[in-house]
Amino acid sequence: MRIIFLNSLEKREAGAVIGSAQVWMGEEDSMWRMGWNEITAEGEQEHIWYEGSSWSEMLHVYRHRLVIKLGEGFQPTIEGIWEEKEQLRGKAITAQKLICYSEHHENPPFYTELCNWRRKKAAADRKAPYLIASNRLLRLISVFLPHTLEELQQLPGVGQNKAAEFGEELLAMTRNHARTTSFPLDWVEEAVDQETLRSWMYKQKEAKFRAEMEKYAARRRLLEGIAEGLNVEQIRERVALGRREIIEMLEELEKDGYSTEQLVKSELEEMPDHEQAAVMQAYEELGDALLKPVLQRVYGEEAAEGEKRERLYERLRLIRIRYRRDRNSVRDAG
Repeated sequence: MRIIFLNSLEKREAGAVIGSAQVWMGEEDSMWRMGWNEITAEGEQEHIWYEGSSWSEMLHVYRHRLVIKLGEGFQPTIEGIWEEKEQLRGKAITAQKLICYSEHHENPPFYTELCNWRRKKAAADRKAPYLIASNRLLRLISVFLPHTLEELQQLPGVGQNKAAEFGEELLAMTRNHARTTSFPLDWVEEAVDQETLRSWMYKQKEAKFRAEMEKYAARRRLLEGIAEGLNVEQIRERVALGRREIIEMLEELEKDGYSTEQLVKSELEEMPDHEQAAVMQAYEELGDALLKPVLQRVYGEEAAEGEKRERLYERLRLIRIRYRRDRNSVRDAG
């Protein structure tokens, strides 16, 4: 096997090296291999992280697995070769420490109360819950318990607009809870040491890279399914995603230059030609950014509800793939 990449890492404690390892990549007969060799009390232990033909997939696995090891305390022997160096300064690093502290000192009962408030608020305002407040913000509120608008705005993610819109409702709940911490929150700077912050930030990256790796694998299986002539339902069973997620992934694949017409055609076989033409015309007149106006134009203001409505939206997305492909072809030809 031809080794194309090799580097070393060490784990230290009180300045002394307590562990060492190497990560490597190699190629043999057009196949990639990647592994982690760690020196333990039992000797050198080799763990194969990847074996396959896809360089891109191997890099996704590499980033995910390596960040786990960095979170465990391993550090590269030569700085700057392995990891993305954090460029956080000032308010950015302060915000990360506040978030880190909140996730290490959770207040589950009040967090659940805030989630219930958000759900009811979103339903009343007909908004997505994340537009009201993110999970991270609700966790910050549940832990630090601001009692004034000025205190609320010290939390990352709360600007003047959000404070004005939801502040008093949130404060009416937080004031019912006694707190053991105080404002201003400058004390968090000392409460979260650099090692705790570093480990926490690597865990955030781990979750991000894991999601990217899973998405990449799902895209690959989706492309394989299209090549095999499978329909959306058959692909759904293979990739363990919902139908809507698969259709949205088809739109992404088209943007990246892949052809999904074989699957689009099979899914629209039962849709009458005149109905497909009406949807195309609606896109031409209304644009393709929003689906609801197109749905109402073609199917009326009182379009079907429930599963049937979701099926209509699915068809609109499939036809939008064709519409955008045709539009891009005309533009490229011109």
